[in-house]
Amino acid sequence: MRDYRKRFYVDPDDKLRLAKRDTAYRGKHESEAAAKDDIQHLLERLTELQLRLYAAKSHGVLIVLQAMDTGGKDGTIDHVMSAFNPQGATVARFAQPTPLEAAHDFLWRVHPHAPAKGGIAIFNRSHYEDVLVVRVMGDISKAECERRYEAIRAFERLLLDAGTVVLKFFLHISKAEQLERFGARLNDPSRNWKICETDYTDRRYWDDFMQAYEDALRATSTPEAPWYVIPADHKWFRNLAVSQILCAALDELDMRYPKPSVDLDEIRRKYHAALKAE
Repeated sequence: MRDYRKRFYVDPDDKLRLAKRDTAYRGKHESEAAAKDDIQHLLERLTELQLRLYAAKSHGVLIVLQAMDTGGKDGTIDHVMSAFNPQGATVARFAQPTPLEAAHDFLWRVHPHAPAKGGIAIFNRSHYEDVLVVRVMGDISKAECERRYEAIRAFERLLLDAGTVVLKFFLHISKAEQLERFGARLNDPSRNWKICETDYTDRRYWDDFMQAYEDALRATSTPEAPWYVIPADHKWFRNLAVSQILCAALDELDMRYPKPSVDLDEIRRKYHAALKAE
């Protein structure tokens, strides 16, 4: 199966232009039906890799999801989390800061949700909101934005040094696809609750958001804590690409199950003795 890390990786030395990234890319597959077997294989592999991660407790995994509204953060979480045992995986959502959170530095509310060794944490939005929305809306200066990039790099370096694997995904949809998804929400009573006034007002700032994303991704993508721009117009391909990249990154950890803490021969003797006693 193709490794999508190189294709979708954000190289900080290149001039990222999101407008030139194909949001409808779908690789070798013509349809969701054609990709079904690959998607299922990846989910099964993620289940196995999470079990090894949980048992070995040598690394944690942080998955960051960012996107414009309707970009597919919830859908990606629903898909990826279906492969995980919830005992070893958490999801944290970072909405507008509360008054208490806003009274602290912008990373104060984030760090407690970082994964422990053996665990996986998924951020639905993240610390990157504090260099995106606030920048577009003019709440912070360019100089402050640069300082925050530096703080983010230092924060992620701290996580890396503690054994955390950091993988960041920008789910990239087109402006036309976003409008189509807004329409689907209007026609689906189960999703009406997601509709808010800013859905349409924020669309006026689309180009500003794209520029903010380009700058933030370029400033904070490294080989150790990479950003990937995932084509997300096709939900099934988005799920396939994210799952494939996760599998590839976890496979490279070469995790092993820990050795038993007991004498297995002795336990077997006790087991067979118990069977005879029945």
